[in-house]
Amino acid sequence: MAVAGSHSPEANAGSIETVRLRVGGMHCAGCVGRVERALKGVPGVATAQVNLTDETATIAATAGVYGFDAIVGAVEGLGFSAERAPSTRAEQTAADRADEAMARRELAVLIGAALLTAPLVLPMLLGAVGVAFELNGWAQLALATPVQLVAGARFYRGAWMALRSGGANMDVLVALGTTAAFALSVAMLATGGHLYFEGAAAIIVFVRLGKWLEGRARRGTGKALRALLDLRPETARVKRGDDTIEVPADTVGRGEVVVVRPGERIPVDGRVVSGQSHVDESLITGESLPVARGVGDNVTGGSINGDGLLEVEAVRVGEQSTLAKIVELVRTAQASKAPIQQLVDRVAGVFVPVVVAIAAVAFGAWLIAGASLETAIVNAVSVLVIACPCALGLATPAAQIVGTGAAARAGILFKDAAALERAHAVDAVVFDKTGTLTEGEPRVLEIIARDGLDRDELLSLVAGAQRGSEHPLARAVERAARDRQLQTGSPESFKALPGRGVQASVAGRALLVGSERLMRERDIGLDAFRDDAERIHNAGQSVMWVAADGDALGCLAVGDTLRPSSATAIAALRDARVEPVLLSGDNRAAADLAASALGISNVHAEVLPEEKVAEVERLRGEGRVVAMVGDGINDAPALAAADVGVAMGSGTDVAMHTAGVTLMRPQPTLVVDAIDVSRATIRKIRQNLFWAFVYNTVGIPLAALGFLTPMMAGAAMAASSVSVVGNALLLRRWRPRS
Repeated sequence: MAVAGSHSPEANAGSIETVRLRVGGMHCAGCVGRVERALKGVPGVATAQVNLTDETATIAATAGVYGFDAIVGAVEGLGFSAERAPSTRAEQTAADRADEAMARRELAVLIGAALLTAPLVLPMLLGAVGVAFELNGWAQLALATPVQLVAGARFYRGAWMALRSGGANMDVLVALGTTAAFALSVAMLATGGHLYFEGAAAIIVFVRLGKWLEGRARRGTGKALRALLDLRPETARVKRGDDTIEVPADTVGRGEVVVVRPGERIPVDGRVVSGQSHVDESLITGESLPVARGVGDNVTGGSINGDGLLEVEAVRVGEQSTLAKIVELVRTAQASKAPIQQLVDRVAGVFVPVVVAIAAVAFGAWLIAGASLETAIVNAVSVLVIACPCALGLATPAAQIVGTGAAARAGILFKDAAALERAHAVDAVVFDKTGTLTEGEPRVLEIIARDGLDRDELLSLVAGAQRGSEHPLARAVERAARDRQLQTGSPESFKALPGRGVQASVAGRALLVGSERLMRERDIGLDAFRDDAERIHNAGQSVMWVAADGDALGCLAVGDTLRPSSATAIAALRDARVEPVLLSGDNRAAADLAASALGISNVHAEVLPEEKVAEVERLRGEGRVVAMVGDGINDAPALAAADVGVAMGSGTDVAMHTAGVTLMRPQPTLVVDAIDVSRATIRKIRQNLFWAFVYNTVGIPLAALGFLTPMMAGAAMAASSVSVVGNALLLRRWRPRS
């Protein structure tokens, strides 16, 4: 939404309104800081928070004081674009298409620049294997000029905006270094000296590739919010007078009654006023089993209605709905996180002015010493050439590309460089239980049969009674019968009892399968199985009661099971000095049972999405670096709030879009591997930056003192790049533990 609330500033003067802008052209933390400072300087603006991830700015401003045009003008004055953020699905779709078109244009420029650069780099590659080949200087100029002026234009624009705002970033380094190399090469065409066209062009291509990949990752994060919004049905059937009409879900008012058919998503948060059913509420609780809902029970918008017809009175609508609050939790958590990939930009802020100053001092000192103007220029340019940020620019992305490639081969997908970098410092891993440490689907774990009745016979009867049903518990029974290779007949009659169970006739016997409530309604005595039922409940499992011809036959224990690799993963985390934490929406008994089996002492059960976020933030407040591992929609806010969100590939699209890391196989041991490959990559990045700075700290003084010619400086620059890339390629030796 662009402006929160339905009143104009004039109608509500003095109140605080929320304005959301879409800001284009940001690509680093420096951009974020400049935009925030400019917005806070607009009269009437109380706070301004800029989110680089989804390229938005959220402003709290005093109605009647601020002006929307003034807010937009403050952003555009810095050279960025600004417009109202999309507030409807149609506007969001149009914005997504515009972003995709821009990405295609960026990719076309990148490919064109790479094709032009390839012939420039080829002689250097051939020379490394002893093949002498040199491209004509004028041909090099023809190839390098469009790369420098067209593909490099974005760096000139970024450098100009940074300098105009009193800062210096990577764009300044790229623009300065490539311009120095390009300009020197043009000057050398007349004298027949060494040319540096290939260095200038290669830097532009590689850095543009990194920017394009970064932009693609940012666009992907927006899918989490869109996927959440798509969970809410676009229409709802509302009872108005004697008619039931279909209206846009956004227009349903508080107190109106909505009709929800079996299999449909519930469009509003409300209270059941008619009907009984089972509702899949894993959206909110993470509970793997559908829960019975009847008259007087609350239901949540976005949940899936099961087998009954429900009439629901709307209680919370619009921004007050649970789903809307989850969307806001994800958005807020994403906005509050800043990537740690700022080291090079921070260094550049000091490095660039220092290099320029050294070059200027060298130029003046040589003139004062009586050297010719040509000598002074050559030595000053040598300083700029050897300070060209080729190795500095390659140090981080080279290691990231190799590291993410090695991780991908192991089934670990890092969404962006920021996630890869943050994961190395993780010292606490918070696991959701259902679908993460457990299989995420119900299974028959135990069969209790009355004396004289074979357990397989009981299972066969229940499977026959529920044959063809799509209910998760019915599928669990069917799977258990199939695993035991049991023969199951088809029911002669069948009747679903929404919210309670089923009634069927199998092999001439009148069967009831369902809840304890159903058994009580039919006066079925359960005392013989009471101790077993209590034990099953205490183990965090569900009880499916079975009766035939008015007598109880027994019950089935149904529950979730731990993944085979979960215990190994927890042990490996402890070996890596990382604390495991269990955070689940399931009941206390189920959570404690799983934690005990895995050896996890820090357990939190029956938590809602906002409570998961609070626990993650509490751990972060203690100075911990937290990874959150989950697979469900209910985990999305906590995934976004954590330093590193890790989604199981078997989970929902929302979880995967929100998380910075996706595990392509449902193996918790991959969490350990993700931390391990991140640590290996960070070691390489630090080594690369060290060697990049060694070349500069040694080479710049030598160049300033006249011991390096521009050609020697260029060779040193190339050597630094080769060492950085070679060191990064050693990451290919990394192997996962699992």
